[in-house]
Amino acid sequence: MRILVTLLALSAFSSVAVMADDKAKAPAPVKIELTDSDKAAIAEVKKSGGQVLELAQNDNRVDVSFHLADGKIGNDHLKPLKGLKFVYSINVRGKEITDDGLANVAESAGLVKLHLERTKITDAGLKHLAGLQNLEYLNLFGTEVTDASIDALVALKKLKQVYIWQTKITEEGVKKLKAARADLKIIPDPIEDKRKAEIEAQRKAEFEKLKAEEEAKKKAEEEKKKAEEEAKKKAEEEKKKADEEAKKKAEEAKKAEEAKKAEEKK
Repeated sequence: MRILVTLLALSAFSSVAVMADDKAKAPAPVKIELTDSDKAAIAEVKKSGGQVLELAQNDNRVDVSFHLADGKIGNDHLKPLKGLKFVYSINVRGKEITDDGLANVAESAGLVKLHLERTKITDAGLKHLAGLQNLEYLNLFGTEVTDASIDALVALKKLKQVYIWQTKITEEGVKKLKAARADLKIIPDPIEDKRKAEIEAQRKAEFEKLKAEEEAKKKAEEEKKKAEEEAKKKAEEEKKKADEEAKKKAEEAKKAEEAKKAEEKK
């Protein structure tokens, strides 16, 4: 009974500890007091076809997205966002956003995620992102960005992921970026992909070699077994033939002996 009570007490203590730990890990509430100007900006974004959603019940920073909006979305649609500090993410994927349009988000210091895939931006546009020192995610897929933007990417100190698929950033550019920011995840990473491809090619070659060796060994064993079976069969046939010949000779000798004895009786 005493052991059971002790176990129950330990279980209860453990549960309380876990709850306390979870509570300690829970993100702190983020509550930003929006001004009338902020509210007007949000209303204007919604009116122009953009979606504005708060991150969570206890976090009223906002995700702003235009990628699902109907009609042509261009630089002017980003103007209401100019200077807003509570914007967490912006998604303008596939829209007619150019370098000039990015000037409208240059002061969005709270921005953490930015989707620019398949927009019209170039290296000149990325220069507008220099002040986004909280930016962690940047998607440049399908843009005209080149190696000239490597320094701009390096300067974004909190950047954790950058997507460069179908851009004009070269392998040399990636090497420079990795040298300066080893912590940054580059997707795709041609250098890492090349290394993995080489490892995979080597693994495949070793597998094929092992497979060929095993098949050759198996074939040799089968041929050896077949040869042994054929030799055994041949030996048995020769023995059978020899036995038959010996039997035949014995019978002939017996008949000859019997004939001789019969002749002698006469």
